[in-house]
Amino acid sequence: MVHALSSVQDAAERLKAVGYLPSPEIASSAFLADRLEKPVLVEGPAGVGKTELARALALATGRTLIRLQCYEGLDESKALYEWEYAKQLLYTQLLKDKIAEAIAGTQTLAEAAERIAGSANLFFSERFLLPRPLLAAIRSPEPALLLIDEVDKADPEFEAFLLEVLSDFAVTVPELGTIQAVHKPRVVLTSNAARELSDALKRRCLHLYIDFPTAQRELEIVRSRIPGVADALARKVVAAVQAIRKLDLKKLPSISETLDWVRALTLLNASTLDAQLVSETLSTVLKYEADIAKAKEHASYIAAAELR
Repeated sequence: MVHALSSVQDAAERLKAVGYLPSPEIASSAFLADRLEKPVLVEGPAGVGKTELARALALATGRTLIRLQCYEGLDESKALYEWEYAKQLLYTQLLKDKIAEAIAGTQTLAEAAERIAGSANLFFSERFLLPRPLLAAIRSPEPALLLIDEVDKADPEFEAFLLEVLSDFAVTVPELGTIQAVHKPRVVLTSNAARELSDALKRRCLHLYIDFPTAQRELEIVRSRIPGVADALARKVVAAVQAIRKLDLKKLPSISETLDWVRALTLLNASTLDAQLVSETLSTVLKYEADIAKAKEHASYIAAAELR
């Protein structure tokens, strides 16, 4: 059952209830996107919880989550619908006797083709339609939340097509006509800023930027996602990650890396951090060798960091 968000506070409480700890800005955007029925474009560094927000919002509002993962070369057919040609061919084989009856008595190929054309809708009906995420969200019998993940990876031409779909929540299948949304889906688009998105798409959406969390919020996330973690270790790791983010690195660690580091240190039975342990476990939190080498030079600084 779908539950509309009644206030910013309601949005915050419901997101928290499904395991997502929102900032005031996130809770406000979630509430406004739901009540204004507008897509929300969520931008920010990789790993800060953009995709997870969409999943949590679907759970919090009782909507079915439908995800479209964007990538270079994504086109309408892969995002909207395809015809199940193999299934159509199978039906053709099964009905070959009927087809023979239908063209019996024809004198030319053109005449035979004309007769078969009269039954074309038999092979281009909904039984052969294979919905992809966009059409699935529009046709969903239950209210849905459509996650368009990493939209910045798709080509500008696809972005223009996407804008049309988001404007009307209707698509035209030439063989079937226009299909209107059964329930207008809520839409969350995410972007890691791989390329600049068009002004037209940005105007169509509410905008939310999720940055790396404050130390206190990150600590709350760690406590929530890893129940039973020793408080001293959680505080030490969060302080260390906050210190690492001040270094000039190719890729700064996100919340997901913070959680991985805490889990790894817990498995190692660590209760705190020292310079040696930082150096030995940096590969858990950093993904580039150059970043690891640079962080090792500051291992003592990282290990000494404390939450205020």
